Amino acid sequence: MPEPAAPELTAHRYAAQLLRDLGAAPPTSLDLQPEHPAVTQARSGLMALTGEAQHLPLLCPAPLAACADGALAALASLAPTGSFAGQRGSALLTERAAVFAHGRNGRQSAGGSCRLLDTVDGRVALNLARVEDWDLLPAWLETEPVADWDVLAAVVRGRETQDLLERGRLLGLALAQECWAEPAPWFTRTAGRSQRTLRAAPRVLDLSSLWAGPLCSHLLQRCGADVVKLESTRRPDGARQGPAAFFDLLNAGKRSVALDFATAEGRTQLRMLIEQADIVIEASRPRALRQLGIVAEQCVDDYGLTWISLTGYGRAEPQAQWIAYGDDAGVAAGLSQLMKAVTGTSVMVGDAIADPLTGLHAALAAWSAHRAGGGQLISIALVDVVRQCLGFEAPVEDRAWMHRYQTWCAQLGPQDVRAPQARLPAAAAAALGADTAAVIADWGPTC
Repeated sequence: MPEPAAPELTAHRYAAQLLRDLGAAPPTSLDLQPEHPAVTQARSGLMALTGEAQHLPLLCPAPLAACADGALAALASLAPTGSFAGQRGSALLTERAAVFAHGRNGRQSAGGSCRLLDTVDGRVALNLARVEDWDLLPAWLETEPVADWDVLAAVVRGRETQDLLERGRLLGLALAQECWAEPAPWFTRTAGRSQRTLRAAPRVLDLSSLWAGPLCSHLLQRCGADVVKLESTRRPDGARQGPAAFFDLLNAGKRSVALDFATAEGRTQLRMLIEQADIVIEASRPRALRQLGIVAEQCVDDYGLTWISLTGYGRAEPQAQWIAYGDDAGVAAGLSQLMKAVTGTSVMVGDAIADPLTGLHAALAAWSAHRAGGGQLISIALVDVVRQCLGFEAPVEDRAWMHRYQTWCAQLGPQDVRAPQARLPAAAAAALGADTAAVIADWGPTC
């Protein structure tokens, strides 16, 4: 595919494509200024997060930042006027890195939990995001306990990629193969049997945690939605343990409900809140909610709501059981392989890049579906969103990618490469469960 004309309009074309994908008519104008995608990436802070720590930052020749701008502009075109005044989607890609003071680390993720490891026949990304993931390594590798990354890398170097993937995924490890990925639709949609009357301020029940889902509900809140953040009393959102500034940035203004899902009362209240919601956002493997008696497809049929299901690889088996986080999902989509093709070295791109990209796309899908009357289950996989952005107006051959890389690099001056920046939180997020009683009363079936 030849390079498209007017690359400075990439974000405009991407916004229009997303709206067409969702069945919404592209607006006659978008709140976007023309800008070359290389410049957008450099100024967003994404380029500063890509490459070896001791070397100059590297440009990724996929229009990730421009796609983020396009996704937010598409959402803004459907939202109340002024909902996102002065806000750019590309700036959202690097806010976590700004708050956490993350930097580029080559084959290691900016956050440090994910690394690219050589195998006998290729390379895998392993994300040990949870402390307990280290306890799974002896069963995965059939070895004694592994104490550090250097020992782990030495063991993995003698293993075959496919065997590592199969065994690791069965154990619940977040693993991805470094490879080119075939393009795929960024969402799948299943229509239910009913719809519901639209509220002026839709009720959003956010069951997700960390980044992608909370960003989605944060953007819906900016559109005027009434957002309730629902957490388990036994396992609250892990982001509460990180810097408060990032958690506050995504969750300020949301009401907090905490329920004990191990009790009958907690499960009953969960179902009641789902029944009364207009939009549900969750990022669990389907079986996790089914174990609580919640079947997304049935809820969409019964209540006519919009259900946003965020997963690593989709809801179909066996992929529905595979774990993914933002960094390894980016590798699975082909980003590190692309960097190897154009720079000669495999590196991570950005900071958990699939998370903010997915949050942006999910908010657009949710708002569009709600405006259309709801009654839809929309499945969005982290890997598919990154593939969508990587593949938008993409070259076909390696040499064409190299030509793009060289052309894009030539667009940049030293002043364009900027460090990540973050907005200031509007307020502190609510304490865990602070609004449980009020929301149960407010959203109860008699209200």
